[in-house]
Amino acid sequence: MRFDVITLFPELFAPFLQHGINRRAFESGLVDVHLWNPRDFAEGNYRRVDDRPFGGGPGMVMMAEPLWQCLQAVRAERAEPDEACAPVVLFSPIGKALTHTGVERWSASQGAVLLCGRYEGIDQRFIDACVDQQISLGDFVLSGGEIAAMALLDAVARLQPGVLSDEGSHQQDSFNPALDGLLDSPHHTRPEVWQGPKGPMPVPEVLLGGHHERIARHRREQSLAITARQRPDLLARAREQGLLDAADLSFLRAQGLL
Repeated sequence: MRFDVITLFPELFAPFLQHGINRRAFESGLVDVHLWNPRDFAEGNYRRVDDRPFGGGPGMVMMAEPLWQCLQAVRAERAEPDEACAPVVLFSPIGKALTHTGVERWSASQGAVLLCGRYEGIDQRFIDACVDQQISLGDFVLSGGEIAAMALLDAVARLQPGVLSDEGSHQQDSFNPALDGLLDSPHHTRPEVWQGPKGPMPVPEVLLGGHHERIARHRREQSLAITARQRPDLLARAREQGLLDAADLSFLRAQGLL
């Protein structure tokens, strides 16, 4: 799949694409990332891409024309037929929240053109004419769309085959259907007893016994408990969808979590 990122700061992406386990996806081309700077398509000596907003107000607004020319260049290089051209995605506070389900859809897609806004925003006329979807990371505002674009690329890359060392690793991620959309359980490693600031802290004994069914049940119960405390909305949804069995419900009641 191919993602074309339109950004005024392409240099921010270099370390992201070159480091970490997900670089396997980027270096191999499983997730092919191309960076485009709209300033390269602006006119005049100063290559201006923003101007004051009509009607007054604080900040500057990204101009439609440099973005349009940049998008035209992206389309030309992608050389896709009009009926199958990749969608243009704008990262925006008014967008639909990105979820694991959404990431899975993107991970199986042809990719997209990712538009990273800056300043006070983008001329609404360009959004109305060219943007197909808007995505938000949550109810807060970033100074630009670059971090959001990296978040999407990172989430998509780790789902590609061969990227993670253990192919089944992402199946145990929080929000994954394999966990019924619940949060993941805690993880432990050596030493068996950690001499931490609160004194000796042992690994739960059940994890050391080698009894796979008991370990699986322990992890399921920990997942249920954490979800009940931290994201009760996810637990309620799983219950409404009939994803909790009798043992799950019995555990939650016994713990006073239901």
